[in-house]
Amino acid sequence: MADAAEKKILTAEELERKKKKDEKAKKKELKKLKAEEKSKQAELKAKEAKDVPKKSTKKCSKRDAPEENPEDFVDPETPDGERKRLSSQMAKQYSPAAVERAWYAWWERAGFFIANAKSSKPAFVIVLPPPNVTGVLHIGHALTAAIQDLIIRWKRMSCTVGARDGPCWYSYAELQRTGLTRHDLGREEYIKEVWKWKEEDGSKILIQLRRLGASLDWSRECFTMDEQRSKAVTEAFVRFYKEGLIYRDIRLVHWDCHLKTAVSDDEVEHIDIKEKTLLKVPGYDKPVEFGLITSFAYPLEGGLGEVVVATTRVETMLGDTAIAIHPDDARYTHLHGKFSVHPFNGRRLPIICDGTLVDPGFGTGCVKITPAHDPNDFKLGKRHNLEFINIFTDDGKINTNGGADFTGMPRFAAREAIVEALRNKGLYRGSQSKDMRLGLCQRTSDVIEPMIKPKWYVNCSTIAKEALDAATSEENKKLEFIPKQYTAEWRRWNLNRWLENIRDWCISRQLWWGHRIPAWYATLEEDQLREIGAYNDHWVVARTEEEARKEAAENFSGKRFDLAQDDDVLDTWFSSGIFPLSALGWPDETDDFKAFYPTSVLETGHDILFFWVARMVMMGMKLSGDVPFSKVYLHPMIRDAHGRKMSKSLGNVIDPIEVIDGATLEALHERLEKGNLDPRELVVAKEGQVKDFPNGISECGADALRFALSDKINLDILRVVGYRQWCNKLWNAVRFTLIRLGDGYSPPVAVSPETMPFSCQWILSVLNKAISKTVESVNAFEFSDAANTVYAWWQYQFCDVFIEAIKPYFVNPALASDRAHAQHALWVTLETGLRLLHPFMPFITEELWQRLPSPKDSERKASISWTNEKVETEMETVLASVKCLRALRAELLEKQKNERLPAFALRENNITSEIVKSHELEIRTLANLSSLEVLLKGEDAAPAGSAVETVSENLKVYLRVDRAINVEAEQEKIRNKIAELQKQKEKLQMMMSASGYEEKVPANIKEDNVAKLAKILQEFDFFEKERARLVAEGNEQMKQK
Repeated sequence: MADAAEKKILTAEELERKKKKDEKAKKKELKKLKAEEKSKQAELKAKEAKDVPKKSTKKCSKRDAPEENPEDFVDPETPDGERKRLSSQMAKQYSPAAVERAWYAWWERAGFFIANAKSSKPAFVIVLPPPNVTGVLHIGHALTAAIQDLIIRWKRMSCTVGARDGPCWYSYAELQRTGLTRHDLGREEYIKEVWKWKEEDGSKILIQLRRLGASLDWSRECFTMDEQRSKAVTEAFVRFYKEGLIYRDIRLVHWDCHLKTAVSDDEVEHIDIKEKTLLKVPGYDKPVEFGLITSFAYPLEGGLGEVVVATTRVETMLGDTAIAIHPDDARYTHLHGKFSVHPFNGRRLPIICDGTLVDPGFGTGCVKITPAHDPNDFKLGKRHNLEFINIFTDDGKINTNGGADFTGMPRFAAREAIVEALRNKGLYRGSQSKDMRLGLCQRTSDVIEPMIKPKWYVNCSTIAKEALDAATSEENKKLEFIPKQYTAEWRRWNLNRWLENIRDWCISRQLWWGHRIPAWYATLEEDQLREIGAYNDHWVVARTEEEARKEAAENFSGKRFDLAQDDDVLDTWFSSGIFPLSALGWPDETDDFKAFYPTSVLETGHDILFFWVARMVMMGMKLSGDVPFSKVYLHPMIRDAHGRKMSKSLGNVIDPIEVIDGATLEALHERLEKGNLDPRELVVAKEGQVKDFPNGISECGADALRFALSDKINLDILRVVGYRQWCNKLWNAVRFTLIRLGDGYSPPVAVSPETMPFSCQWILSVLNKAISKTVESVNAFEFSDAANTVYAWWQYQFCDVFIEAIKPYFVNPALASDRAHAQHALWVTLETGLRLLHPFMPFITEELWQRLPSPKDSERKASISWTNEKVETEMETVLASVKCLRALRAELLEKQKNERLPAFALRENNITSEIVKSHELEIRTLANLSSLEVLLKGEDAAPAGSAVETVSENLKVYLRVDRAINVEAEQEKIRNKIAELQKQKEKLQMMMSASGYEEKVPANIKEDNVAKLAKILQEFDFFEKERARLVAEGNEQMKQK
């Protein structure tokens, strides 16, 4: 698998070229599919009429045809969990709703997805990334589910133990349905409400996964908050703490004032602002101004004047505790050791010297210092032992430390009030545009506020080094990233995030729903400070309160104390980080853990490589001694048809069920209205939906959606509709097959391709090539290539060629002896092709496969492995001839394009002659010819009244019509061909006459060039004669007029 993946490595430039090429091909295919949809009804009627066996040379009238019973085409009701009961007659058109009904319940009830931990077969395990229990799956989740299920079904069909563990959920949201926040309810009532909500509405995600066809092992379904997973989380925390990897400290954290909690570094997105900019901030009615730097003066103590400082966050001046200058700045030497005075509270601010932070060439050379609200100031405050004053409440308002004039104001309202107050005091010195980086919370888009808080941290330096080495070590590499470029990302991130710029992981969250931190604080009777956390050595970490109380009694022997558990919960990535362990029963030595850990592959989006993947590797290696998986496949973020990220505010976020079942524009609007968009965003989102889905979303079914997601990341609903139409083509291919096989057909136990007709040999050969290519692509995680390979075989080889090529065997009595061969080839290729397609489209392939007759007294065997290069090469000539003849037909016949016409093949040599003669049946059938005559160049004259097309350098084809051809149009075509040949001749002759050609060019290349020139001259001669023929025929037509 690794070798196959290695061959696929492309440079960024090559990837871009490949992407553009694929997009162009897909657009062309999409146009074709749309055209097919428009003519679908007409084609169906024509096909049905054609497929009906002829009882006589006369057409059967409607009254002669047997009357159809509509009920024969409708599937009977299937009791829940039983194998689907199929209609006696196949419906004439594919219906996703009808096909996808009942199969999943049978798969699940029959236990097809359950893995056996005791099996001797090699295990293949994927864990599902845990979605949020309070939400529903969007199209990005559907992408993950589609790719994971493709992999797991492929492996399951390859005789491995598919132990794909059940979904695991987490939650952090407020209870929007009640209109209350957690603070309104209180902790206990809030937790009760969330559990109640989970039990009542949490099944939505499970329904979506089943509708998508995700073949999860539901017997191993788990929830990150259930008892076993909670036990694992507690055990991980305790072990890390006992080993010194978890500690408590007072540090700056990224604070989300909207959520009222700390968020991790990885949950902060930074945007660059170049000038004064207005941004929408949660909780504010009007946009807030950023990209502005404000200058103001601090008066110096003792009437020594003032110092001017500047800041983009003027509200933080309420927490300033010093002014910093550079020790070598001559302008301020006289201020060393002096103080300035805070204008609003009278606080004395020392003038301190710091050569690390202050750049004397920037601004005034004076820097205001707010240690409690700025990372650089925090470090300086530690160096100079400054006071740390927090001025914000948890919800982003000014607290009492900010002074009575500003207490209770939201931080950005206080910004305006402070500027006005500075003006009134005569201390305001102006504002101007300033480029800046602004941190936003990924979840809420709130502006991150640095806040000083006592929190729990994981020291990541050691475990990050182990995780880095697991993917980059040449001697002991345990982890492979696919695509390969993410290995470099892994190295860069680990070095930058954990090892070089050591920033340990803050795992405390100020939420109530989650795993409560297993740490208890002992407040001693003798303590002067009674606030929880006042003394860092009073914390006790334990698995249970009973264990904590026992340890506290030992630590504080003979002293009386009260014990209280920390109110904070753990960062959800902590519990998710041990999911490959906890999902299999760790810390217990379960059968599942012993059989299935480490898992095989992690499939997820590249956007959570460092949120989740890094933490799983670090924690998994530390707690188990091994990586949690050996391969990580990272898919890109899914985007809409315009290449934009999915966003609620854009209106392009799609529920996969809306694509499966279809949805009206009104239903899409209604979903938006039930969300939490503000009125302005709602208007924009609705406009986006009107633009993208003016008629709503058509019913596409899960199979079409899955195939589209396997094929391309930019999701164009029209492409999904195209694949739904393609499902109809598969459906009709099987209807054709069942008609041709007949009721009494019994498939062969084995077939001998070498005894079969040419077209049957060909379809078996190209099928096996398609199988090999698909296997190679899936093993290399090139799922788009795999999907394209399967699609191309079905569409262009089976449906477009083979089905048409074998029709004569069923209607021409002279070919009846080969009919059984055609039936066997039809059954083998269809049965094998359905199994090849099944991991991509599980529902329709299951239904069609179940309708196929089975071999008697034996199981269906794997497809034969048989290829024939000679047959494939000859078929290339056949199909090229057919393509040219069809082009001539379209050119010559404005009407009655299905009229059978005589054709002629002009060949250069005997080999070409034999190919054409031996495959006359296939050419006549596929090109819809009345006859095909082979002519020899130099001996036979070109047929009069015909048009010519070049198949290859050795073969030309003519098509003759009864009426006069457009001689002028044919002459123009000939002139263009001669002009093209003239350019080729001149270019080649110029190269051959260049200086040094005879001396420098290798002999074999010179020989090739001579042969090329001779061939061009022959072509010249041929088309000159054709031009003369057409001139003569034109003159004759003029005489007749």
